[in-house]
Amino acid sequence: MNAGTTEGEGRRIVQRGLWFDEFEVGATYVHAPGRTVTEADNVLFTTLTMNTQSLHLDAAWAAKQPFGQRLVNSMLTLSTLVGASVAQLTQGTIVANLGFGEVTFPHPVLIGDTLYSETLVEAKRLSASRPGQGIVTLRHTARNQEGTIVATAVRSTLVWCEGAQP
Repeated sequence: MNAGTTEGEGRRIVQRGLWFDEFEVGATYVHAPGRTVTEADNVLFTTLTMNTQSLHLDAAWAAKQPFGQRLVNSMLTLSTLVGASVAQLTQGTIVANLGFGEVTFPHPVLIGDTLYSETLVEAKRLSASRPGQGIVTLRHTARNQEGTIVATAVRSTLVWCEGAQP
């Protein structure tokens, strides 16, 4: 018998995303928890991705710019927005990201802001060329702690249909 299991226990449930069949067009999924972005997050992400933009790294320079302080790297914001959806929507059920469109950053994210994310399922269709897989169009939205929209993105994903994953 495996560690952690004994005869008579209930069924085992493994966290996963949704199969293509489970996505409901028009449904909005609210992702939790929120994520507070720290200075360390911003500096690490910015340097790991070789983005030398002073607006993200140089506090003295950024203080003289229109927002008066460093801004969180917008790619970190986008990554956090999409990442917040993974456990609920695509963990273990995605085949691939097909692309992003309509990415916007209508309000800056500042160090110390907390991001809250949700995803609207805009469309879905079975793949014409890949049996057992379907294309799902997701509209991701991130808000800060004050409810202000800070990022949006439309993402196309290729997802397994239930029972088709090898």
